[in-house]
Amino acid sequence: MKDFKKIKMARTLFFVVILATSLMLSACGLKKHKAIQPHKTSFDVINVKAIQNKRGIHQEWKTDTSQRIIPLNELAVLLRRNAIRPLNNPRYITNNDAKGQMFGGQPVIAVEVEGQWYGIPINILSYHEIVNDSIGNTLFSVAYCPLCNTAYVLNRKLRYKNKDYVLKFGTTGMLRNSNLVMWDEQTETWWQHLTAEGVVGTLAGAKLEIMPAKIISLNNFWAFYPDGRTMLPDEDSDHLAQYNINPYPKYDSLGIHQPFLFFGEVDPRLPAMEYVIGLENEGSRKAYPLSELKKLKVINDKIGNKDVVLFYNADMISNLDTREIKNGKQIGSGTVFNASVDDRKLTFIADKHGFKDNETGSTWNFVGRCTDGPLKGKSLTPEVYGLDFAFAYLAFYPEAVVFTK
Repeated sequence: MKDFKKIKMARTLFFVVILATSLMLSACGLKKHKAIQPHKTSFDVINVKAIQNKRGIHQEWKTDTSQRIIPLNELAVLLRRNAIRPLNNPRYITNNDAKGQMFGGQPVIAVEVEGQWYGIPINILSYHEIVNDSIGNTLFSVAYCPLCNTAYVLNRKLRYKNKDYVLKFGTTGMLRNSNLVMWDEQTETWWQHLTAEGVVGTLAGAKLEIMPAKIISLNNFWAFYPDGRTMLPDEDSDHLAQYNINPYPKYDSLGIHQPFLFFGEVDPRLPAMEYVIGLENEGSRKAYPLSELKKLKVINDKIGNKDVVLFYNADMISNLDTREIKNGKQIGSGTVFNASVDDRKLTFIADKHGFKDNETGSTWNFVGRCTDGPLKGKSLTPEVYGLDFAFAYLAFYPEAVVFTK
């Protein structure tokens, strides 16, 4: 309980700090600073004048700031390192057990690890932001930034410049473009969450593997993966209900035109807080507004030289709307797949049974499994995607094409 109360206090402080710091940094503007000299021993971030630190927060680091791919003045310090505590080696319960403890409309990140499906509730991630876990030989982290709604599963194993690393992540207490900046315990490199890229430190320029995952409702996770397992924070579930409180009420309102601690220009192509599904293939990027997918139910498209399909399902609520998450507005969710099966391109339509391909008449479900017809038993290959706020995705990937029908 004590740890949860500390986390809750840190989240509350974080939100208050965001408001105060947002005003201070807006007033002062982001100034350019001269490059600093590399730090060979530990240093306090408060002495690095290039980094925005209006509250004078102390953080001790051994990060080699001479190795970086971004200007340091793009970073803003909000909290102490790991003030928002990562969750390490959580427990998982059967879906049947979870049904008695959790409400089904909430968003989860569904990921397959060594043949078993796991559901990581985003409301728990809102309080921890990072989960470090290992299952069998797979070491992974699940990270979530509520200010940008970025949620990705990252491979903790990295090979970079002929060296192998096994990383464990925490929260730096810093943001860049309003997005979470992580750090690893092994090299103290700082990592940009949305891009999965090392930005400052020994591993600056390295890219973490993003593992395929689906952002769907817990109801859908239970329905489509009945043998799956749902994550809980620890053995003490007495405070589980408190995870169902949203620290950022009404944050995903389309009426918000300038998100907290985002000082760039919001891309005019979409509302700042529009949910977008971001895809990449061979250097081509495309952003699919969730509102567009909701209207169309299915999108058959091509990105680079790859044919893809996006499916829509209405059963998911917003994690960032009402104070009690279970009362949040319905936003739905999308899943994304390679549209080819056995080297044959398929195109899809929505029907009362789910989705149907035009080529064989086979029926498919929301998670890409063929349930009836000539292709019964086949599965579509999932694509890596996120469900990010438009302002954040387009800030990091301004070259992305915005899908329109």
